[in-house]
Amino acid sequence: MQRGNQRDRDRERAQARTGGKGKGKDDGLTPEQRRERDGKALQEKAAKKNAQAASSGDAGGKSNKK
Repeated sequence: MQRGNQRDRDRERAQARTGGKGKGKDDGLTPEQRRERDGKALQEKAAKKNAQAASSGDAGGKSNKK
């Protein structure tokens, strides 16, 4: 009876599905560069959301639909 290897088998299957990629942190950036990149992305996302809210006339950014 082979029990207890389910976790190991699942890890192997998951790794095969992702193509053997790790956590995704090996993008060649230092933590400071990554922080800067992510900050820019968040600012762009917020600006896009604000522009969309302004064009739709929804000042709060949330709809009252139920």
